[in-house]
Amino acid sequence: QVRLVESGGGLVQTGGSLRLSCAPSGGTRYSMGWFRQAPGKEREFVATISSSRGNPYYADFAKGRFAISRDNAKNMVYLQMNNLVPEDTAVYYCAASDFTWPMTTKSRYAYWGQGTQVTVSS
Repeated sequence: QVRLVESGGGLVQTGGSLRLSCAPSGGTRYSMGWFRQAPGKEREFVATISSSRGNPYYADFAKGRFAISRDNAKNMVYLQMNNLVPEDTAVYYCAASDFTWPMTTKSRYAYWGQGTQVTVSS
């Protein structure tokens, strides 16, 4: 069983930045992803990074503003979020996948964290 612990959420003003962190207990062999869920909406894909080459892939709304990265030496995954807008307000979830390239498919991520709240004020 893989345990994921997210941190770094909070309240920020429009245009601000936050960095989310995720510590997977199962080590560095998993591909990792970030998803988010706003009130009344379905959970949506934000970004993913592969286990081997560390290749990133982003949702269109995240391109140019968000950056996913991993530090395998520290067993950490990060989501740097810049130029935040109120529409980014959501609970952000870290997820781990056994697939080499799970992409945007939620069902390919078997392990999920408890989520961290991000609130962007206008």
